[in-house]
Amino acid sequence: MDHSLVTTAFELPGHAITRTLGLIRGITVRSRSVFGNFGAAIQSLFGGNITLYSELCEHARIEAYDIMIQHATAVGANAIIGVRYDATEIAPGITEVLCYGTAVTVM
Repeated sequence: MDHSLVTTAFELPGHAITRTLGLIRGITVRSRSVFGNFGAAIQSLFGGNITLYSELCEHARIEAYDIMIQHATAVGANAIIGVRYDATEIAPGITEVLCYGTAVTVM
């Protein structure tokens, strides 16, 4: 799938939506290791960006996005509109990241 045809908008300028295939999603559940939590705790003592957690969040978002793309491809979509992210802590130190949108075909 062409990643330029993935958008948070509900239309793709220059393209006509020919078919709506429904909701698609990608989900991942992540936790930081004990060593990662320790490193992040040290970083938090100095303030500023806690890079260990930033990297964890970025990797989780990328993984959820990639799974969403795979799901869209599996249902025959060539574009995704209305893309959103959501995150929920499901247990202390364990977070679910969801990326979802509407699978469509466009011309």
